[in-house]
Amino acid sequence: MQETQTALKNISLNPSSAERIALFVGELNGNLKLIEKSFSVKIFHKGDKINITGAEKDIKHASDAILDLYNLTKKNIEISKEAVHLTIQSHLNLSLSKYNKVDLLQDDLQIKTPRKIIRPRGINQQKYIKNINKYELNFGIGDAGTGKTYLAIAAAVDALLNDKVQKIVLIRPAVEAGEKLGFLPGDLSQKVDPYLRPLYDGLYEMLGVEKVTKLIESEAIEVAPLAYLRGRTLNNSFIIMDESQNTTVEQMKMVLTRIGYGSYAVINGDLTQIDLPKHITSGLDHVMQVLKDTDGIGTTKFSSLDVVRHPLVRKIIDAYKKFEELTSK
Repeated sequence: MQETQTALKNISLNPSSAERIALFVGELNGNLKLIEKSFSVKIFHKGDKINITGAEKDIKHASDAILDLYNLTKKNIEISKEAVHLTIQSHLNLSLSKYNKVDLLQDDLQIKTPRKIIRPRGINQQKYIKNINKYELNFGIGDAGTGKTYLAIAAAVDALLNDKVQKIVLIRPAVEAGEKLGFLPGDLSQKVDPYLRPLYDGLYEMLGVEKVTKLIESEAIEVAPLAYLRGRTLNNSFIIMDESQNTTVEQMKMVLTRIGYGSYAVINGDLTQIDLPKHITSGLDHVMQVLKDTDGIGTTKFSSLDVVRHPLVRKIIDAYKKFEELTSK
């Protein structure tokens, strides 16, 4: 076996600033240690000079990550652990995928909401946003933590605030209750709220609790359990159905045929996390086969490379897939 040749690269942190460098390296050089571990390189720094040793490809991605992280300190504010992880992850994705940095950063896509600006991370998130802007019906399929729901909510908020639609409709199958919600306490909204919590969390983050509450009261944001959609036509709406892998074939067809004029629909799901009884076919799995040759529909497939949660989540997803592949043989 041929040994990988060790290379060396020297980079400088510009503009040089003792305060920024302290923020950049992190407590006890924690950020540099994380970069070392992530890219299998060795890093030595003194002042604004950084020396990196390792395989040439690893050095390239590590140095790009270092420069991007240092750029985050320009406001002299401590960078969060999340920002560190996501910056490293974006470059780690480049090292593991067929895409290059030019592909990844070809467009400055962003969605402005009252409380924050949302930018897609990685080529698939970018494709997802482009598809939502282009098509009236979109499917986002892939692992948990890939940003499917969050980006859909951002697009819905943007559409509502810019008068592209009159309301946001939130749908999520309540599989655990078998869609029979009568035994739960409270009114209809309170019965399904636990199942819609991930959607609400995104809305609160982008609009604030008070604004979301007012929009719900005025029915500009509507909670619509599957069981109550039959017979309706949803015009001028931005429809988001989350966890759609837990719909039946009939439920999926019913939701898709509710789409009216001036409406947009984003259907998200993870086919590796189906909670339906074994003998029931997932509506998401079925509709992907039914609509595979239909024009005018956007489909974005995410993988573990697109996970934007803790780095361990990606490893867990990959480990499960590997285990399932081995046990299915």
